[in-house]
Amino acid sequence: MRGGTQEITDLILNAKERAIKETSHEPEPELTQPQKWPINCTVGPGLEGAIACETKVGYVNGAKGWLIYRGYNIFDLCAYSTFEEVSYLLLHGLLPTATQLEAFKKKLVQYAHIPYTKRLLLSFPVEKMNPMAVLRLGTSFMRQEFTDVESEDYIADTVRIINADEDSIPMETKPMGEEHAIYEFRREEREKKIRDELKGAGGDESCHHLLAGVASVMAAAARLRAGGYPLEPDPELSFAANLLYMMNGKVPSPLEERIMDVALILHADHGMNASTFASMVVASTLSDIYLSVGAGIAALQGPLHGGANEKVIEMFHEIGTEAQVKAWFEKKRAAKEKIMGFGHRVYKAYDPRARVLAPLAEYMSNKSPEGKKMFGIAKALENEVVSTLGSEKKIFPNVDFYSGIVYTCMGIAPEFFTPIFAVSRVAGWTARVQEYLKNNRIFRPRAMYLGAFDKEYTPLEQRGNEKKD
Repeated sequence: MRGGTQEITDLILNAKERAIKETSHEPEPELTQPQKWPINCTVGPGLEGAIACETKVGYVNGAKGWLIYRGYNIFDLCAYSTFEEVSYLLLHGLLPTATQLEAFKKKLVQYAHIPYTKRLLLSFPVEKMNPMAVLRLGTSFMRQEFTDVESEDYIADTVRIINADEDSIPMETKPMGEEHAIYEFRREEREKKIRDELKGAGGDESCHHLLAGVASVMAAAARLRAGGYPLEPDPELSFAANLLYMMNGKVPSPLEERIMDVALILHADHGMNASTFASMVVASTLSDIYLSVGAGIAALQGPLHGGANEKVIEMFHEIGTEAQVKAWFEKKRAAKEKIMGFGHRVYKAYDPRARVLAPLAEYMSNKSPEGKKMFGIAKALENEVVSTLGSEKKIFPNVDFYSGIVYTCMGIAPEFFTPIFAVSRVAGWTARVQEYLKNNRIFRPRAMYLGAFDKEYTPLEQRGNEKKD
């Protein structure tokens, strides 16, 4: 896959060099050392700042603009690795050997064959549906295709259900709960039973099914929306190349394959974001990995999480030309409106993913008149925003600002920007779910009650227009 793409590697390594010059090299000691639970931390609305677990999967340092997967920085992975290698790394903790990688690649091609799932999808008006809705459907159908949890003969394990409920008991005990759940009957036997049961819909093979299957579902949605029929993967192609091939029916060029591979690597994991947290919350109840990934897809569909790159493209069309950028920005700033593709909940430095995508967008835009126009607008807008808000408010381009340009130059429709994000993020979701389940604790935060007490019940015939609290 590396043939003819050395220029892409060089662009990524140049981005790495700039990042190293602009950031220091010390991780955050309070967030990178083993903790003795319970711990004290400052928590804001929406659980901002809360520490929910320990992980070895990935690390984001927003103050310095770092993104680390299993100890490897994102620049090196993009420059030298592939999405298959990175997925294996996230799921299994180590880079694969040549033999392991070859077997993993073959498995992903095999698992991309989802005939039952595609047959069910064809009974829905997929061409008229939001592609993210198709992905949600697809994960449910894969659950039926690859597990027996939905069969009429399946019997839920009541021991497992009791265990899940027990986990809430210590959390409700003042001042900070008990060390273990109160009712622990035959703990070792029960935990073994849970692990064995999860193998059917929560083990490594299910993660591999989802990694390959979600990509196959997304590509099928693209084909159906274009008036074609779903395609099967080509065993000679890489994951990234097969994704593009199954979407549009053409074997991509080495350049297109490499660019897509880098984009998938960049989106594979990103800390405890909303979709990852949603996946982990569902998994913590000892539901299965298919429903957990479905929850991640549902969270990613929300406009505050996924879809910003689609809005960025709309913003470029609204601006119109590079010459109109300054006036447009001043108008938006005066109205205190958000500029799409800038700022991040975590990053207070330049998003490392944007550092990679910006030169890739420039490279790709030189091959497309539409892309060249959009990139000119993007660079002019970045200069305006960063010169005005960068040093003061630490607002810089995020991953969504340039990714839409890259996809547009590859001929991908905007409605598939977020589904591509989801295809990649399956690797991170499943890796973190599998890690968390090894020492599972059901998520059970509490709410601050601000309602009334001691209200008297009023019979229906005596009620008037009561005021809502």
